[in-house]
Amino acid sequence: MFINYITLMLINMVAGLVLLADFVYRGLDGANMKRWIPGFGLVGGIALATGLHMMWTWPVPGSFNVSFGETTVLFGGLFLMAAIALAQGWDLFTLTVYAFFAGLTAILVGARIIDLEQTRRPLVAGLGFILTGLGGVLSAPTLVYLRDNKTWRTAGAAVLLLAALIWAFIGYLAYWGHLESFSQWQPPVMR
Repeated sequence: MFINYITLMLINMVAGLVLLADFVYRGLDGANMKRWIPGFGLVGGIALATGLHMMWTWPVPGSFNVSFGETTVLFGGLFLMAAIALAQGWDLFTLTVYAFFAGLTAILVGARIIDLEQTRRPLVAGLGFILTGLGGVLSAPTLVYLRDNKTWRTAGAAVLLLAALIWAFIGYLAYWGHLESFSQWQPPVMR
């Protein structure tokens, strides 16, 4: 039996997407932008650690390690650097350029998950990746050209919240199942 911590990765992403939706909706106005630093940093640290571990050790079967591990590293790196950038008062533009390419990756992975029927609910998981990726792809135009357009920012926050709801649905169902399926697991030294 393999150990699967994709549940942690999913719920961490839910928290990150909810924080990001709030940042897009309220934070881009510039009032107290530092309030997002702890949340972005925590989400980024957990995502980076779990994503790197998954990439380096391949703890789950097949290409799930690529789909979830590598995209989680991209997600975690962005959130961690966003926290640092906000703390230092740096411009976020270069992060939005990176988010564009990370977003394209998530969209591709989402389409491929649907195509390969990779998960138990490939359409739902694929849409989660696609909507999350759309948030990354549209981050640069939002920050640079549409920062003052409240309708655009509201729509962007709604997309991020919809992606968060999808990941919450998948993640909490996975927690429910993992608690049962791993209930009898013991480390090798206890067998």
